Amino acid sequence: MEWKKATDVILIASFVVLAVFVIIGLYQWISRRSLKKVDKGLLFMPIPLAIIAAIYVLFDKFVVIATRPNGSGESSFPSTHVMVVGTIFALAAIALPRYIKSKTTCALLDFVMLVLFVLVCVGRVAANMHWVTDVIGGAAFAVVFAIIYYCLIRKRKAKNE
Repeated sequence: MEWKKATDVILIASFVVLAVFVIIGLYQWISRRSLKKVDKGLLFMPIPLAIIAAIYVLFDKFVVIATRPNGSGESSFPSTHVMVVGTIFALAAIALPRYIKSKTTCALLDFVMLVLFVLVCVGRVAANMHWVTDVIGGAAFAVVFAIIYYCLIRKRKAKNE
């Protein structure tokens, strides 16, 4: 399989991971009969995802820093694949221990997500879709979004205790 297709498949896999959390949230909402009773970690997941959408529009339409190395002329910074996959997998890694009690299983899932994330990073450059700086920028945004999410969850937990 070529790198571009492989990175697209991993992007879709990250959306499947996100869909699992959406289903859990919907199940909690329906079964608990109140949005207020849904886990706060699930309710806060859309925040970094909305910021991703805003960043995408900003850098795709208004602030073009670099164009793709393949000569297409499309904006390439930051790598959206890296930013989305990195963010979703980081949010999942933060949220998983709440739903999976086995530390071994969580560690294995974290490892799989890390490997897939690294493959996306390497694959976007190997596919000639992004410069290394685009990938680093996408990863940096993902880290920032994960930190924001973690702080929201942590702050919210402290208030409830």
